[in-house]
Amino acid sequence: MKNQLLAAISIAGMAAASGAAADAESRSFLRDVAPILNKTGCTSGPCHGSAKGKNGFKLSLRGYDPQFDYEALLYDLSGRRFNRADPGKSLMLSKPTQEVAHQGGLRFEKDSRYAKTIYDWIAQGVPYGDPAKDAMDTLTVEPKDIFLDKPGSGASVKVIAKYKDGATRDVTADANIESNVPDVAKVSEDAKISSERIGEATLLVRYQGKFTTVPVTVLNPKPGFAWKAVPENNFVDELIDAKLKKLKIQATGLADDATFLRRVSLDLTGQAPSPEAIRAFLADAGPAKIKRQKMIEKLLASPQYVDHWAVKWGDLLQNSRKFLGEKGAFGFREWIRASIAANKPWDKMVHEMISSRGSSYENPAANFFRITKDAKPAMEKTTQVFLGVRMVCAQCHDHPFEKWTQNQYYEMAAFLAPVGVRAGYEVGEDIVYDQRADYEMKHPKDGRVVAPKFLIASNGNIPIPSDQKRRDAYADWLVDKANPFFAKSTSNRIWSYFFGRGIIDPVDDIRASNPPVNPALLDALTKDFIDHNFDLRQLMRVIVNSRAYQAGIEANEWNAVDTENFARQFPRRLSAEQLMDSVAAATGSRPNFAEVPPDTTASQVPDPHVGKEGFLDVFGRPSRESPCECERRSDFSLPQALNLVNGRTISESVADPKGRVTKLILSGVDDKKIVEDLYLASLGRMPTASESSSGVHYMSGDGGRAARAQDLLWALVNSKAFLYNH
Repeated sequence: MKNQLLAAISIAGMAAASGAAADAESRSFLRDVAPILNKTGCTSGPCHGSAKGKNGFKLSLRGYDPQFDYEALLYDLSGRRFNRADPGKSLMLSKPTQEVAHQGGLRFEKDSRYAKTIYDWIAQGVPYGDPAKDAMDTLTVEPKDIFLDKPGSGASVKVIAKYKDGATRDVTADANIESNVPDVAKVSEDAKISSERIGEATLLVRYQGKFTTVPVTVLNPKPGFAWKAVPENNFVDELIDAKLKKLKIQATGLADDATFLRRVSLDLTGQAPSPEAIRAFLADAGPAKIKRQKMIEKLLASPQYVDHWAVKWGDLLQNSRKFLGEKGAFGFREWIRASIAANKPWDKMVHEMISSRGSSYENPAANFFRITKDAKPAMEKTTQVFLGVRMVCAQCHDHPFEKWTQNQYYEMAAFLAPVGVRAGYEVGEDIVYDQRADYEMKHPKDGRVVAPKFLIASNGNIPIPSDQKRRDAYADWLVDKANPFFAKSTSNRIWSYFFGRGIIDPVDDIRASNPPVNPALLDALTKDFIDHNFDLRQLMRVIVNSRAYQAGIEANEWNAVDTENFARQFPRRLSAEQLMDSVAAATGSRPNFAEVPPDTTASQVPDPHVGKEGFLDVFGRPSRESPCECERRSDFSLPQALNLVNGRTISESVADPKGRVTKLILSGVDDKKIVEDLYLASLGRMPTASESSSGVHYMSGDGGRAARAQDLLWALVNSKAFLYNH
């Protein structure tokens, strides 16, 4: 019926067209009108593109569904938005030009190009257009990248749309062009690019559902740059330095041995090195590169490495008794720990979870589906954690900043639709199984059954079963070496743990509009990870052996303002578990958690229920309600400062009668040795001559040596040098 009505309207409109309109350029909704609605904001979230529309009229968000928008315009108000006898009096023209009251305000002038285009389109019978000809094919931008020699200089871009019929059009004026760092690259209404400071930015160019990006680099105009050689330990350094040289950024050299040891110990094991370990490392007179390699291997093989990374993956996999019960949470944690201890390849570990079936007690990997039982959140979790792709936006509409569509969302969710979870035979046990009926995924728009289909076509050679066993194909595709996201997202995520930011950041938001700061580096890391069969320890080994990781935090005149290209390290606040265990190591006082053995460290705590609302939660431990990295907080807040200064955790640990200070006093060592030991235990380094002198002088004051030593230790664990990994 709608098609018949549309044909009738089009014929009537064409018959009513004036001679001038008949001579006008041919217009269609797809090629000419839809871009106007998008450019003027009619399809934006605050306007008619919102979930409920605006003032009773709804369009698809950012015009992702042009057929829906066309029909909404045509049939809403019984077609009264168009006056085919007098196109100029159509509501579609009179409202945005404010000849008729319009809550959205003035969108374009009556004599504008947009008004003329819509006028001609209405006069020509409001044709939709032929999707085989008028739909967008590709979007390109000239130039492909922009280099500006100094702040204050500028450039311009040209956006070209190519349609299905092969025709091209300059759509610069109608495209949406945005900068992710406006003070580096500012975009004017006429697509002129201006810069205010040195740095890098990315232009996101969007037109009719197509996206592309343009990198912008503003160079340092300061004369006199000459690259000073720094160590290049592996391909990581070679690729970082290649870009730094291009940008005229000088890398910072290696950090000293003590700084390296504390940094790598905290990053690989979550534990600070002991004074004995520091003395032994500093006393080793061998080549720095060799002894650092040996230390890295020792840390990678330690039990503390297993504990630390079990916390990391436990966070992302949401291991918590809230979802799994006490026995389930402990079982899932032990499976994660055993996998890490055995250095199980990451692809195998993920495949075991996605293909898991049976009892959650007998097969702990099956706990993955107890946390996210429904197919849609389970799919969202797998893509976010294992691919670094956020699909959640595509549930209701096509992704506004990426190529993923609503159809793809439900095609991916269809893989997990057959997963069923039912109660087992033991208390708290669940059984994960494949449903045999009534499991098909249905599209919310029309209720049709959606067949499973991979997000990308590169792995189309993997057969997809039509029955409930389709989940195995999904697991195969997910971890396949040809999947362009699996190895890349993991390499990027692991990198972020050692630098405080990803090569793509946020690490779980990989998309065309969020490009890597160093694509060659990420590609090389990804290839190496795949070549070593998804060996996580090898990936970490490559990263921490690089000069980039071992660099100091000191800035020089050429890298002082750069924060993205890994020219130096930046201080990173210790995680909640690292901080609590570092306090314990510095003071010699173990934390006391209920429900776990008395010698349990913070890194060995199984889930957020232990120590709930205490020190760990104050300092940002995630509650594991979400698989997002953002759930773990690394900021510094007033409650944290008050906890450090007045909290029981620090004060009781420092004053512990069985702690470090007491043992040092009872050992009979002199004040200089006490000061030295306290610096090593807290800051991971020897005190400077000035610090040693001041410390010894303080120890000789009134109030007793023990009280003075406790004061000194309290001051050290409240210092920034203690609270940050640097």
